[in-house]
Amino acid sequence: MALSKMDIPRRAQHFLECGMEECERNCEFYCNPCHQRLCKQCRDEHLKSQENKNHEVVLYQQRKRQHPVEKCKIHTTKDIDMLCEECQVPVCCKCVTQREHRGHIFNDLETIFAEKYAVIQEEISKIQEYFLSTSQDLQKEIKKDSSEITHIIDNIKKYMKTEGETLKSLVDTVVSDNMKQLDQIEHSLLEDLKTQDKTFDDYITYLNNLVKELHRCLSSTESQKLISEKKPKIRSIPETTKPVTPGFTAGQYSKSDVTKLLGKIHVPNTQTEKREVRPIESVYNTTMKYEQMKEDRKKSGKKQTLSLSASVTTVREFNVPSVEDVFHVSLGQSDRLWISGRHGNLVQTDLQGNEIQKIKTHDEYVGFHTVTQDGDLIFTDRSNKVIYRITQDNNITEFIKTGNWEPLSIYSSHINGDILVGMVKDSEAKVTRYNKTGEELQNIQGNNKRQRFYKLACYITENINGDICTSDYGKDAVVVVNKSGQHRFSYTGHDLFFSPYGICTDVLGHILVCDDYNGTVHLLDQDGQFLSLLLTRQHGLRCPRTVCVDNENNLYVGQGHTNTLTLCKYLQ
Repeated sequence: MALSKMDIPRRAQHFLECGMEECERNCEFYCNPCHQRLCKQCRDEHLKSQENKNHEVVLYQQRKRQHPVEKCKIHTTKDIDMLCEECQVPVCCKCVTQREHRGHIFNDLETIFAEKYAVIQEEISKIQEYFLSTSQDLQKEIKKDSSEITHIIDNIKKYMKTEGETLKSLVDTVVSDNMKQLDQIEHSLLEDLKTQDKTFDDYITYLNNLVKELHRCLSSTESQKLISEKKPKIRSIPETTKPVTPGFTAGQYSKSDVTKLLGKIHVPNTQTEKREVRPIESVYNTTMKYEQMKEDRKKSGKKQTLSLSASVTTVREFNVPSVEDVFHVSLGQSDRLWISGRHGNLVQTDLQGNEIQKIKTHDEYVGFHTVTQDGDLIFTDRSNKVIYRITQDNNITEFIKTGNWEPLSIYSSHINGDILVGMVKDSEAKVTRYNKTGEELQNIQGNNKRQRFYKLACYITENINGDICTSDYGKDAVVVVNKSGQHRFSYTGHDLFFSPYGICTDVLGHILVCDDYNGTVHLLDQDGQFLSLLLTRQHGLRCPRTVCVDNENNLYVGQGHTNTLTLCKYLQ
């Protein structure tokens, strides 16, 4: 399969700028004591100062949030920096010695603020990802019902007119009466749907206002107000009903009974059906709540977390037999790897590169295979438009037929076992979600403005928050949508030219993507912010084509023009 490349210069993506005066370089670091954004050069200058040499400077994505600074009302020269757990009031360091707080437990206010921020951000996410999304979907269904009502009634009108013209001399009066009745039904149904539509307009406005209110809470400079802010009780999604459409009973031609001849309009005597509202659990996985976070803090103290290492360390390298180029790696169970390259060979090896088995496929270059939660291998056959499954006892079966669409890339979700497939057909492209049994659940192509997200989704993966991340060679971009299929961002590179290939994510939500043109591996945060060039030609890269991270946070890197797979460490 030959992939074309358009040699059209394009402007690089806009990045967060350094906060130092007259510096326009990209921000990569953050000084926690100064709350200052810094580029690499300004960081070095900042730490050279005797005054700043002990400052904690971290990567931007690991920065501490700047909480409101407020003076104590009793000890006006002291800053409030603790929370009395018994009294639930913010206090300063002198307050803790007062009689009314004697024997009480105090917690760092910065920690409390961080937990509060997390809870409010969770509520914002819940509104945006479930309540707004679900309401908008139901509103679309209402608009679709309105269109179908009009279409059905238009068809009935046409049929009635044909009948009337056949025996016009006998039926003019009856047709007129029936048309009036039908118009009344249409008017009544559309008025009802219009009311339902207005109901959701009001509800969506309420949700948007609630989000704004929560954002205002986040920006508050009053500590007590932020601490005492209660978690909002979100109003339930309004219940609406689906319309019951009219039908038409054809009449029998009889000069003595004109009404029977032309037919009779009727509305089925059926109770209206409530629209189905998907449960919040199907879309939004609820995270740790504030009270649970406090309980965990009491039990275990400060949690140990992973962070980026100062540099990448090569652990080992090994050659992969039967593969000329390492274009894609899938992590299997029991310390097994599935590796593919040029000429369609799909090889299973152990972690030392010893070949266990080999399968001849019709695909190459792209991310066309993945391992499921059950340990089965699934891979695409683009030419036959089929996805195959190989069980651990080597039984090969047709798993999914993709119809007219050619499957390119595939990924088995570590979250719920769903199968994500990047596909193409003529000049179209999409991502389709299937469940574990191969049932189609979702198709993602573009937005309601008919803007297409994809052109050639050659590699695909999923982030820890459910975002679907694709490496689109046709668009020269990493395209990221949320679990509902709404576009979040597109990353078009750190340099003038960007040629994305293999892509993966890690336990911290980082996105790692190969840039074949520049011989680099880019590291992005969960929101598409460029963090660093994790690997470059200085690390020995020529044509990086695939990256993946295992359960031990080891990074595997494969390249074109070589059958060597490199194992690295970049987290600590």
